[in-house]
Amino acid sequence: MSFSLQRLVGGGGIFFDLLDQSAEEARASVQLLVKLLSAPGAGSLDDFALLRKKDKKITEELSQRLTTTFSTPLEREDIEAVSNALYKIPKTLEKFGERLLISPDRVRRTDFSRQAQLLEKATDTVVLMVRELRGGTRLETVKEQNDQLQYLEGEADKLMVELLRQLYTGEKDAASVIALKDLYDLLEKVIDRCRDLGNIVFHIVLKNS
Repeated sequence: MSFSLQRLVGGGGIFFDLLDQSAEEARASVQLLVKLLSAPGAGSLDDFALLRKKDKKITEELSQRLTTTFSTPLEREDIEAVSNALYKIPKTLEKFGERLLISPDRVRRTDFSRQAQLLEKATDTVVLMVRELRGGTRLETVKEQNDQLQYLEGEADKLMVELLRQLYTGEKDAASVIALKDLYDLLEKVIDRCRDLGNIVFHIVLKNS
């Protein structure tokens, strides 16, 4: 089964361009996370802040165009929903970076690589799903991509339970437990943001198929 969003209205490519750019910024924020985790002592929030500001400009431009453009390639609320979901990814990762850098050394040395791997896969899938909104696509393709995001979110939940079990063994001091739980929660929230984006895109495709 397939559909073509371009059949609904002519043009509208700028909206797809901006959504694609926002998805790429979401993926770039995860790449910054990986870089920060590789050398937390030398990390800086400047890159996260600049990236989020760049994505905020994209989001604001989309919002402005929605109010000034008569015909849009998708329903206005759908474009806005995708845009808002994408913006929350770098915004949440900036919070993680901030909390990590102010944490004690023993917390910064924690291995977050498993969460980072899940996030890399999730944002790669997010980029592909957003790209599929342009022109036309098969419903089956988007469903497979959304299923992948649901799977990754499930794996993140399992990992969270495992990490919390380790935290509550009593081997770490109270301050470290509080700091690590906060950091774990933020990374899980990013995965949730990716899952939410997948559900939104799948709903749009399903509605227009």
